[in-house]
Amino acid sequence: MSSLKSKRAIPENGNQKGKEFTSMDSTTAQRRLNTIHAHLVSAVESAFSHSHLRSSPTAAEFLSEQNYSVVLPEKLQTGKWNVYRSARSPLKLVSRFPDHPDIGTLHDNFLLAVDFFGDNNYLGTRIRVDGTVGEYKWMTYREAATARTAIGCGLIHHGILKGSCIGLYFINRPEWIIADHACSAYSLISVPLYDTLGPDAVKYIINHAELKAVFCVPQTLNPLLSILSEIPSVRLIVVVGGMENEVPSLPSSTGIQIVTYSRLLNQGRSYLQPFCQPKPDDIATICYTSGTTGTPKGVVLTHGNLIANAAGFSLTVKFNPTDVYISYLPLAHIFERFNQINLAHYGVAVGFYQGDNMRLMDDLASLRPTLFCSVPRLYNRIYAGILNAVKESGTLKERLFNAAYNSKKQAIMNGKSPSPIWDRLVFNKIKARLGGRVRFMASGASPLSPDVMDFLKICFGGHIIEGYGMTETSCVISCMDEGDILSGHVGSPNPACEIKLVDVPEMNYTSDDQPYPRGEICVRGPIVFQGYYKDEMQTREVLDEDGWLHTGDIGLWHTGGRLKIIDRKKNIFKLAQGEYIAPEKIENVYAKCKFIAQCFIYDSLNSSLVAIVSVDQDALKAWASSQGIKYKDLEQLCNDPRARAAVQAEMDAVGRDAQLRGFEFAKSVTLVLEPFTMENGLLTPTFKIKRAQAKAYFAKAISNMYVELTTSDSSHVK
Repeated sequence: MSSLKSKRAIPENGNQKGKEFTSMDSTTAQRRLNTIHAHLVSAVESAFSHSHLRSSPTAAEFLSEQNYSVVLPEKLQTGKWNVYRSARSPLKLVSRFPDHPDIGTLHDNFLLAVDFFGDNNYLGTRIRVDGTVGEYKWMTYREAATARTAIGCGLIHHGILKGSCIGLYFINRPEWIIADHACSAYSLISVPLYDTLGPDAVKYIINHAELKAVFCVPQTLNPLLSILSEIPSVRLIVVVGGMENEVPSLPSSTGIQIVTYSRLLNQGRSYLQPFCQPKPDDIATICYTSGTTGTPKGVVLTHGNLIANAAGFSLTVKFNPTDVYISYLPLAHIFERFNQINLAHYGVAVGFYQGDNMRLMDDLASLRPTLFCSVPRLYNRIYAGILNAVKESGTLKERLFNAAYNSKKQAIMNGKSPSPIWDRLVFNKIKARLGGRVRFMASGASPLSPDVMDFLKICFGGHIIEGYGMTETSCVISCMDEGDILSGHVGSPNPACEIKLVDVPEMNYTSDDQPYPRGEICVRGPIVFQGYYKDEMQTREVLDEDGWLHTGDIGLWHTGGRLKIIDRKKNIFKLAQGEYIAPEKIENVYAKCKFIAQCFIYDSLNSSLVAIVSVDQDALKAWASSQGIKYKDLEQLCNDPRARAAVQAEMDAVGRDAQLRGFEFAKSVTLVLEPFTMENGLLTPTFKIKRAQAKAYFAKAISNMYVELTTSDSSHVK
């Protein structure tokens, strides 16, 4: 580990901010704690009880009003009361599981899982029988632990030393989890690589992190072989799912060995070694953020970072050993990585999808999970698909759905239990789309529309939350509390961190705004990363000297101490007339339009916005049929002015419903058939639009729309 630490962007004592979050000495820190504690437990002085003047509320009174968060002073003597913590742990930021304080590393977490749930199902895949996909076949926690040890020992057998970086370059499957556990058990550092990365990005990450070994599958082996001469640090390539006779052998002069996962497993079984257990402050992983621009940045996370986040989350959400989870979100992303830490802690069974999103519904039907996590893009598709199916089901069924929906919504809003008859008549059929047993759903990665959140609560029931987080905070910064019926926010702080809002005067956001304080979201606590690997300059841009991580997101404190994301500091445009635009917010509004599969909003310093719409082909064809419009192919239909006008009208209606301001409406639209994907370079692996690339990709269409708008404006002037 010492060799790696010497290369880190942060100073050697950089992880001390995870232990102490102010520059005060221990005496001052203790005085601060005592003062805050007294403030929390004291009542308002009786001298004020008969006065016309009312003192500021104590934190205890504030807590009773806010419900979910407690506000504290940033500094003891002169600090403004602007730091929010979870009401679940206001005096101390959580860094360990309260019921298992001995768990300090990912290795400890998995050891506990094996001890408690050794014979329980853990990792499941669908097996192929005679060319068809069958039911799930399971590996127990104990079997996974045995494989973990063998893989770790196999790496040692090949000369991989403690502190080395190991690449994981393939999609979700049991071997990914096992290899990651092996890294934790033997003090190696896992470095996930998205399977969709091109050779240039793969080469950059391998060289930047100086990977010593890379796990891949046959599909990702070829990109590696094409750059072998350009990745000198690599000594071992492990092919998962490859056959011995299909794996190429390399000349000894290359210094690189290629082995199958099965062979490495057998080699490790013959070379068993004791664990090389990591410490909480040791680096567990370097996660390279895909980003929407520039080269990837390596986010350095310790075992302590990841355990603290999972421990804090455990105060809000708990799972149990009878739960079943489907893993299909990219394991290279912190959202799914974080999920896996929590799932192992509670002994949950994890079933993997086949690797094809088009077959996900079939996997759900077979696995019948109880836990389901996703991103707004998929939830928006579920929302639109169900509503369209209801509209096409006939008047009687549509009326029944509306009656059931409104009745259940009213009951939920009033804090009552809805009548079970509506589930039997209507909603059980909808629940069956996700297997019929889902009791917990979570949304992350980007904001979810309140309408869609309410829809999920009513149709699927159970515990449904939205959370907010980022790679630099080991995942969760905040999430909704169970029993909170209000939608449109991301809940209260993770008990493992504290949050403050910092003024952004150029956007007119201040912490003094009424009725809700607004500003850039800043986070501090044991969940905050150690820095960007080998990049001190960018680390200093986001981590200040007091340990606050500046997220670049704009938030406000809603009633009850709930955090709401309202803007993005970086992805904002300024229109010619001086108005600021947040395109992602507008795109999320338009995502509810039935014609829209994906949407890209652009402004180019003009006085109005334009939109590139990747159309929902089924919805567009249904509309054309209803209008009696004939067309040669869908491309011709997309270019038909009547189709553009229909989509524009629908977008305007959705925009009015969402109360977009006049300058936030797209004034022109271009319809395209091609979806925005990672393959064509328009999406990040977390489904965010790469704005610079999209601007270049659709430059001609954007230019044409502005020419049309200029011509139209000129004709109106005449």
